Amino acid sequence: MKKFKTSLGQKAINAKGRWRAHQWLLLRRLMQTTLLTLFLLGPLVGIWIVKGNIASSLTLDVLPLTDPYLALQTLLTYHALETTALVGALIVLLFYLLVGGRTYCAWVCPVNIITDTAAWLHRRLDIKRTAQFARNTRYWVLVTTLLLALFTGTLVWELVNPVTIIYRGLIFGMGLGWLLILAIFLFDLFVSRRGWCGHLCPVGAFYSLLGHHALLRVSASARHRCDDCMDCFMVCPEPQVIRPALKGETLGQSPVILSGNCTNCGRCIDICSENVFRYNHRFDHSLCKPVMQKTEVRP
Repeated sequence: MKKFKTSLGQKAINAKGRWRAHQWLLLRRLMQTTLLTLFLLGPLVGIWIVKGNIASSLTLDVLPLTDPYLALQTLLTYHALETTALVGALIVLLFYLLVGGRTYCAWVCPVNIITDTAAWLHRRLDIKRTAQFARNTRYWVLVTTLLLALFTGTLVWELVNPVTIIYRGLIFGMGLGWLLILAIFLFDLFVSRRGWCGHLCPVGAFYSLLGHHALLRVSASARHRCDDCMDCFMVCPEPQVIRPALKGETLGQSPVILSGNCTNCGRCIDICSENVFRYNHRFDHSLCKPVMQKTEVRP
């Protein structure tokens, strides 16, 4: 019988304790479930803190929020947006330009819970061989969704957008939507590890374009402590973004992860027993100084 791997993250738990080894993961789950709850309170129990859905909402009858990706698709269909929707799109756009576009993927998107679960099970089952897709495939999918909106005059992508389906399904019933969610889970588990979010999802592609110049960043400011355990690469949904910051010392590269594809999920911070990573801003390229050990001089 195949044995499950249990070593990943154990060093961090031993060094920092279970809470600190999972703090950013737990905070993300709290954020995601809180958002879902706020949207469901109105239709289910009549407490209308937030009206609408994750694509377009009004909080406390004051704050409009609109998904800029949805707004762009709508404009391409030659349909005008109300002023409130345009203001909401601008607010969300400015927010993610500041904190990093793909922060949406890790902290807001409910599909992240599904794909993270599939990635965890993928590691536990030690599934070795999965298909590989070019990461720029998601940008081609993004362009396709925009072209479909332009030439059909309808929001084609929103008919199959799993984020929209989840929010709509929790209120009105999932119906066949469960098949799409199950398909994404099985795809990530058996076909391509983190294939949906990392290679195909046009929503992630759109928000990654917003993240190239964001202020909030993860920094490997203590990269001299790295012991090459590779745990951060194993848990990172976009592991290719880590290497330039972590291993760029000989090339004089900044310790700040500057890629727009970084999701700011904080798992590299959690999983690292040596506290190599921390949240920082894009302009702080300083490195933590190694602590020099004193040697005892004997006569």
